[in-house]
Amino acid sequence: MVNHVVGPMNIGTLIVGPREHVAAIAELDDTAAAELGPLLRDTARVVETLCQPEQTYVCMWSHGRDARKHLHVAVQPVTAEVRARYGGLRSEQLQARMLADGDEPDITEVEQFCERARELFGAITDSGVGDRS
Repeated sequence: MVNHVVGPMNIGTLIVGPREHVAAIAELDDTAAAELGPLLRDTARVVETLCQPEQTYVCMWSHGRDARKHLHVAVQPVTAEVRARYGGLRSEQLQARMLADGDEPDITEVEQFCERARELFGAITDSGVGDRS
């Protein structure tokens, strides 16, 4: 499944996760593992097309309070504007600051992004672009 992140990350940060409860990539069955790569690629294509980032981060999260909780792979567009807003931070320091600051994006903007993303995912699926190497 792909959803927009809920919480203090920037617009366009999408979360890819299995429908079934899985806490680690090592736990994926063969079918889920085969689906993950193309879905991450297509998700990154959507994010890059809509956000035009300097870089797109792809990172796995599964932390719960004391143990692994549920596998989530964040696909985050990082633009010059995002980096400037957070003092030029990059990578995990940028994400940590975003989470600590707690600034959540406007829900209307998230909904608008999601509508455009749905359309683009549909276009990728319909054109077969997602199946090309």
